[in-house]
Amino acid sequence: MQIATIIVPSQRIRAGRKARRTPLSVVADLVRLLARRMVERRNRNALMELSDDQLKDIGLSRGQNGSDVHVYGRY
Repeated sequence: MQIATIIVPSQRIRAGRKARRTPLSVVADLVRLLARRMVERRNRNALMELSDDQLKDIGLSRGQNGSDVHVYGRY
């Protein structure tokens, strides 16, 4: 006699439950957001210090440097 094996994907089980955000997860998300913003600001400031020729070497212009259209990341 064979036993039938039923496999239920864990994603379906998790999808049925409502996800509750704990205060710790909210704080962790805020810390991640703050850290990401600090990295973006540091990168933007580093770009501002470059000369026009250096910006041209990496394919940017002075106008793109201050905008969020082109995001440069050093990580």
